[in-house]
Amino acid sequence: MFKYLVLPAVLLGATSVVSADEGQWQPHQLPQLKSELKRIGITIPAEKLADLSKHPMSAMVSLGGCSASFVSPDGLIVTNHHCGYAAIQRNSTPEHNYIVNGFLAKNRAAELPGGPSTLVYVTEKVENVSDRVLKGLPSTLTGRERHELVESRIKALVAECESDKAYRCSVPAFHRGLEYYRIKQLMIRDVRLVYAPSDMIGNFGGDIDNYEWPRQTGDFSFLRAYVGKDGRPADPSPDNVPYKSKDFLVVSAEGLKNGDPILLAGYPGRTSRYKLPSEIRAARDTDFPLKAAGITADLSVIAAATMGNPNYNVRYASVAKSLNNVLKKTQGLMDGFARKDVAAIKDAQDAEFRAWYRGGNGSSAANSKTLLTELDAVIASDMALSQQEFAYNEATHSDLLKSARTLYRLALERQKPDAQREGGYQERDLSFIKARLTRLEQSFVASVDEARWSAALQRYSKLNAKNHPAGVDAALPAAANVAAIYKASELGDTARRLAWIGKDADAFRKSQDAFIVLAVRLQDAALALENQRKEVDGNLERVIPQYMAAVIAWKKSQGKPVYPDANSTLRVTFGTVAPYSPRDGLVKGPFSTVDGILEKASNKEPFTVPAALTQAVKEKRFGVFKDAVLGTVPVNFLSSADTTGGNSGSAVMNKRGELIGLNFDSTYESITKDWYFDTAITRAIHVDIRYMLWVMKEVDHADNLIAEMTVKYPKK
Repeated sequence: MFKYLVLPAVLLGATSVVSADEGQWQPHQLPQLKSELKRIGITIPAEKLADLSKHPMSAMVSLGGCSASFVSPDGLIVTNHHCGYAAIQRNSTPEHNYIVNGFLAKNRAAELPGGPSTLVYVTEKVENVSDRVLKGLPSTLTGRERHELVESRIKALVAECESDKAYRCSVPAFHRGLEYYRIKQLMIRDVRLVYAPSDMIGNFGGDIDNYEWPRQTGDFSFLRAYVGKDGRPADPSPDNVPYKSKDFLVVSAEGLKNGDPILLAGYPGRTSRYKLPSEIRAARDTDFPLKAAGITADLSVIAAATMGNPNYNVRYASVAKSLNNVLKKTQGLMDGFARKDVAAIKDAQDAEFRAWYRGGNGSSAANSKTLLTELDAVIASDMALSQQEFAYNEATHSDLLKSARTLYRLALERQKPDAQREGGYQERDLSFIKARLTRLEQSFVASVDEARWSAALQRYSKLNAKNHPAGVDAALPAAANVAAIYKASELGDTARRLAWIGKDADAFRKSQDAFIVLAVRLQDAALALENQRKEVDGNLERVIPQYMAAVIAWKKSQGKPVYPDANSTLRVTFGTVAPYSPRDGLVKGPFSTVDGILEKASNKEPFTVPAALTQAVKEKRFGVFKDAVLGTVPVNFLSSADTTGGNSGSAVMNKRGELIGLNFDSTYESITKDWYFDTAITRAIHVDIRYMLWVMKEVDHADNLIAEMTVKYPKK
């Protein structure tokens, strides 16, 4: 049986007054929340939810950046349209544009390859390995020495876990380094595109509606996991067979109403709920404005460089979509911080904590003073180094330069024993490096990359010179010489790019390829910056866990929930279907409908609508998917669930654990929830399963997939 080891009581916190809305809970914590689950109406026993081998948790999977779930015994997976976008784009051409027209495989033979970067991870075991990572670390170590020792222990734990090459293992930190868990996941490498509606459905409203409400977006797609005939993961092959998933979700088309309880499970990426006020101000005043300005400029360059060329547009569709999403979120964070002074709220909380801590609740007065002083110092060093790292990323903002740097670093690392190499360059990482370098051929045009890098170098030159990392300026070309570098490089050709894998470092140093030459010149500066990061991280990893242990004890003394920040590991949240009021006199939600699609419809993207959908709505062909209260088909709905990036595609379930929708977004007012959860206005946006099934039946005629799933329809 898969298991979690039990946390110390101090880390569980008091549960009697936990809010149903806030909390991205590790599954093993759910038995501590059984009274709250029962109160809101969840009927699945908390102990069952905590067991990864039992339904429904056994049906949840990660796509390595998105969440998903099995919905048939034959490896059929449902996730968001934007999570399947890379596979859709990979198979699209100007002649067969599946982005615009959608794609449906009527049989298994017609399913399309997702590509080497489309992977499915099935979590099978999670175990607490904190002692093996942290026990006996000498107090005399420098930050870098401490970080490297911790990393070496983590690599040993990963290697031990990956003795069976069918599995991918990781050892992420929880509570900012207070705890470490080893996670073992089956990694399925043959994943195929089964069905994706047109972008007019899957991305209806586009960037204009992104993070907005009301939404009418059918953000869903279907993939299928394939394995070898022995049932084990295998490289893509026509001989592979569908993966026999141990479990899958039953689909419920019975419907929802305002106030109904929901469960949501997935792999949220990153939150910053326990950041200090100084970290919030640095993000608000410096990091986010720089990031937003850089992305805005980059998008403008891409738009100009791809204008009028359908092939270029297809190649950069996924890049632009991702950048636009990050930009909208970054702008939302800035607007949210302007609307509500989260830093001031954190100031008050921090002052209360420090008074409690200095009062002897967490430590002696002398020790508490030392810890808090050290805490402020390491946070300041982290923020200062982040400015240099941002500048370095701007200076090297070229896909071909990144490829050259990766290839040269791989050659350098392969001179070492595998266990001593940097993470990301071990033998276990080689397939991922090849996938990234190969994937470039679907999302790269030399002239576009050249334009992006030239513009980034201009932005870099305007940054404060004190934030230019040492040695970088001397190694970089003048902006006027960028075109010559592209002409003097063969790395734009996939075969020649991949041919550098396996060559020794001396071959790189002798190369005349312009990007290889530049990668070699930049290596010392890059390594110096990396070593500074190790020093800072090692000090953070020494001090922050002490701080977090005290914060957890403080929160427990107040009866507040204690859950770790999101870190791309499996989490469960729960809440209710709920509207919200973004400002006085206005209430939004909790449902949108197909009628709203026609209200927004125009002949201009992103509000174009497929003719078949328009006709079905006008003819009111709603069938069993018609909501009795709304009188039409619901499209999206709001809930109070605690979500963030990475939760895209997460299964939204009813009280019995049946699939009722997919998470795909948050409202604009909710974006700051990554830093501060405001129960009154924080809402997640989900696509209603009834809309998904209606589109499949009435618009795209995906009857084969509906028949493959187990669907519960409303009682007549």
